[in-house]
This record gives sequence, structure tokens and C-alpha cells, in this order.
Amino acid sequence: MNMDVLLGLQWGDEGKGKVVDVLAPKYDTVARFQGGPNAGHTLEFDGIKHVLHQIPSGIFRENIKNVIGNGVVLDPVIFKKEIEKLEPFNIDFKKNLFISNKAQLILPTHRLLDAAYENSKGNKKIGSTLKGIGPTYQDKIARLGLRVGDILSDKFKEKYNELRNQHLAILDFYKHEYDLAPLEEDFFNAVEFLKTFNLANSEYLINKELQNDRSVLAEGAQGSLLDVDFGSYPFVTSSNTTTAGVCTGLGVAPNRIERVFGIFKAYCTRVGSGPFPTELFDDSGKEMAKIGNEFGATTGRPRRCGWLDLPALKYVVMINGVTELFMMKSDVLSTFETIKACTHYRLSDGTVTDEFPYDIVENDVEPIYKGFKGWDSSLDGISSFEGLPKELTDYIAFIEEYLGVPINMVSIGPDRKQTILK
Repeated sequence: MNMDVLLGLQWGDEGKGKVVDVLAPKYDTVARFQGGPNAGHTLEFDGIKHVLHQIPSGIFRENIKNVIGNGVVLDPVIFKKEIEKLEPFNIDFKKNLFISNKAQLILPTHRLLDAAYENSKGNKKIGSTLKGIGPTYQDKIARLGLRVGDILSDKFKEKYNELRNQHLAILDFYKHEYDLAPLEEDFFNAVEFLKTFNLANSEYLINKELQNDRSVLAEGAQGSLLDVDFGSYPFVTSSNTTTAGVCTGLGVAPNRIERVFGIFKAYCTRVGSGPFPTELFDDSGKEMAKIGNEFGATTGRPRRCGWLDLPALKYVVMINGVTELFMMKSDVLSTFETIKACTHYRLSDGTVTDEFPYDIVENDVEPIYKGFKGWDSSLDGISSFEGLPKELTDYIAFIEEYLGVPINMVSIGPDRKQTILK
């Protein structure tokens, strides 16, 4: 059996957690392939809101295996807190949660380095979540990092001290103030806690699932426009958030990938710094933020809001090989009389293009919009595509034609039941 992939197509916060939760019953295994505690996957059901940062979103389904893959960077402290927060729900973690031995560990000094690097950038800050993600991936690429499997080694403390001392030298260079002792106490307590879980060679686990005709869903974090290679560099994350990252982040061959589900909002949002061609600074943007409760699930920071950016969306659909689209937060636009979508960019030299520019960070990009009549009505209680307002289905049809990919799911609210499948 082949595996399916689910990932975000914008700057993150598209609603991946909800979609994984909705799709999870169709799969035997859900696996995270990149990112770390900078992710915030929100699931809402039975009147309770859950935010997962490192644990895959299939964890609430008792018959599903959940795998934290080798491409993930894991913070043991945050992992311990996540598990403790989920304890009231009687989840059998020993049965259905597996952590790759090859996943990189986030050390306390990684988080300190993250803050030091960000502070040093002044007004050129990237907008890091300060979770230590970037420095951890730096050490991975530099072949200095510690991995989950290392915690079982008799020499773990020795390896830890060696890397920590390198970090402290850098922190001294930046004159960054810190109190490491309490952070280390929490870290080593969390490491002992982590040892009690299923630490596995996850690439074997996942490939055996596929060989035994069991279905696997790969779950991405962040969004495709934050991909370190193809996003709005340098305002990106430190990993490959696109379909290609599945192969390296889980240890599966490219020919194992079948369907690619791409998730996007009916409008756009972005947290932190970086280019955002369709960003709104007027009342429309404020209304989107208010109705959509647009605050980061991980950082709590307000999200910048704007109209849908179709050239950017078409770009990531191409890169990811998206086969199906899921449109989220359609209900947020229900009060707008007119809705807009960017179809082209006008660059600083007057050129009009529908391609995502290499120099979007430095080029003064002006969005060219197409207007649509809003549906100006509540979507509550609608349970089928046929029941959606004509104005909304017209908007959907235009997006499908522009992108050349069908929209097979529309979300009309935060609860798992407020999901319409075609």
C-alpha cells in the first residue's frame, strides 16, 4: 500500500490538525515528518479545544499508531508537558505512540541560542518562535546534534556537556544573559520521562506498515511557503515542509507517495516577519482576524491577515504535486459583501506575472485582484456541498479552475463535525 501526505499550502496555520483528525479514521498510522514544537495543530471536538505541538494529530483515535519521525526536532520538556496535558483523556501512549531514535533533540541551550540569534538581527528579525528549532537543525546539518536514541547511551551526559559547552561559547560571544541550571533540571527530568516511551527505528516501522497493506498518513507542520528551499527565504522555517520532506523525514521512497492533500484557508494569514503581498491593513483585515480568532496556536501572536493569494497557491500546488485541496475557514468570510483573490502580481519594473518571484522579499510586489460577490450569510447547519451558498460555490469553482485541482473538503467551523466532504 502507498501513503498519503497532508500539508499546508500557505504560511502555516491552515488548519492541518483539524483535517488530520477528520481523516484519521481512514488510516492505520499518522506520522509527523518535520518541524518541532514550533507547530501548533488545533483540534476541537466534544466542546474541548486541543493544541498539539509535537505529537501527531491522530493521537485521539485509539486504534491508530502515531509516529514522530526522524525529520522532527523534539523538545523533551515540551513533550512531557504535552503528554501530561493529555493524561485526563486516557490515551494509551505505550500502545500507539512511537518516537524515532533518529529525531534530533532540542537542548535548553538551543532555545537560548535561538533568542540570542534573533535579538542580534535587530529590525531584521525573522519572527522565530524561539523554541530552538533553527539552532537544532543547524547542529543536525553540522553533524554535531544529539538524537533521541542517544539518551539510552551511557555516554549521553558526556555528549550533552560537549555540545552544551560549544553553545555556551557562542552565547558568551553574543553577551546573552541566561540562567541555565533550572532549564537543565527540567531537561534531564524530561529525558528520563522520554525513556519510558516507544523509541523506535521508525523508518522500519512505517515501511513494514506499508508492506503489510496498512494505510499511512504523513502529517506536515508549518506551511509550504515556509519551506527552507522554496519559501520566502530567509523568512522561512529550518526544514523542508513540502512533499519532498516526507521521504527524508520518514525514510520512505518517493514511489510510496500516492495522494497529496493540500490545505489552505479561504484567505491568507502569516505570523511574524516576511513578505505578504495580499496583507490587509484596513477594517477587512481586522474583521478577518477577529472572526477567525487569528492568534498563533504556539506563540499567541496575532496573525497578519489578507486576501487569498492564488499565484503563491499555484506555486506550492506545483511543487508538492497536490492531488486534492481542502479549503478551511470559509465561515470567516461569511460577513463580507465582496471577497477578493489575487490572480497576478505587478512587480516593481511593471512586469505582470502569475509566478512566485525569487526576490519577493526585496521586490515591491503589487497584487492584482479579482472580486467576487460575498455570500453574506451564516454557514451554520449546512451539511453538504449542495447546501452551500451559490456565491461560495462560485468562489470554489474559480479557485479549482485557476489551480487545476479539485477542492474536495470545505471547513465551515472549528469543530470536526463542521466539515463538508465532496
